[in-house]
Formats: sequence, C-alpha cells, structure tokens
Amino acid sequence: GFTLQRAQKSPRAVMFRKYSVDGTQQLKSSVQRGIRAKISDQYPDLDDVLDDLIPKKSTMVLGKCENKVSVVLVDDEPLFFNQRDGPYFPTLRLLHKYPDMMPKLRVDKGAIKFVISGANIMCPGLTSAGATIHDECDEDEPVAIFAEGKEHALAIGITKMSTADIKSVNKGIGVDLVHYLNDGLWKATAA
Repeated sequence: GFTLQRAQKSPRAVMFRKYSVDGTQQLKSSVQRGIRAKISDQYPDLDDVLDDLIPKKSTMVLGKCENKVSVVLVDDEPLFFNQRDGPYFPTLRLLHKYPDMMPKLRVDKGAIKFVISGANIMCPGLTSAGATIHDECDEDEPVAIFAEGKEHALAIGITKMSTADIKSVNKGIGVDLVHYLNDGLWKATAA
C-alpha cells in the first residue's frame, strides 16, 4: 500500500509533524548577510522583494528544531527553514505570497489526500493525466507542490530524482515531502 512508503526512509522528509523551537540563536550581521545571500542565490525571483521580506533593520534569529532543522525567523515570523547545511525552503505561507519563487510540480487530484497527510509523492502522481511537471528540475531541488484544481501550493518537497527521470522511470518516490498544509509549521504560523 501507498501509506507504507511514508517518509521514514529519508531523514530530511516531513520535518514538521510537530513544530517546536528548542531555542533561538541571535545571529551576527555577517551570518544574517550570509543567509540572505544564500536565499537570494537560491530564489532569484525574490530579489525584488527580499528587502521587504528581510528588512535590514529586522531581527533575524535562527530557531533550532529537532532533526537538525533550523528555522529563519524574521521579527518572530518563520520565513525559511533548512536542515543541516541543506538548501533553504520557504514556509508555505511565504510560498502562497510568492507562488512563482520556486519550480512547480502539480499532482493529480488522487494524490491530494496523501500529500496533506504527509506522504511522499510517487512518480505516477506527477505523470498521470491530471498532473503537470511545470518546471524541469534536477535531483535534490526544492520544489513547490501544487494540485490539480487548486490555486495554492499544498506542500513543499525536494526531488529524489530529476523530472526527466520521474517521467522515464515513473515508479517509486519522486519527491520527498518536507512541509505541507496543516503540518506543525503551518499551524504554528497561523495568522
């Protein structure tokens, strides 16, 4: 069954079944600049709004969560997160404001209930009739997961294989889920 192929295999998958910050670290301005630079490199589409998102005078702290996950909080609002020294992912709330900031993949209607329960995305869910691979991606690339018939992204993941391989192999896990609607991080950022 589908549910047995949940996220246990990958240490980086589904980071926020619950969300709790075990401590925060005030960042030196040089470290803040480094984080901003990485985010800017990774999400060039945000360059025009990065000064609004992370104003120069804002307070940026790093929240430490379990599994070596760090959350970038700007004036107490979680905006990005990463694991160890991995790529930065936006929170879904940020992605909803800037839906074009990262590559998009669209799952078919049938996959929605699995995705919002935290299951990884299988290749057939991205190659079936209702699905669309909007943007070609390499392996290990952060992606926004949209769904057939829905306006907003419902999850954020990282590709386990390139989109070319997702299409050609068409079996197994295509995308590891890292953050999804109604997980701990989503609930913690409820306005």
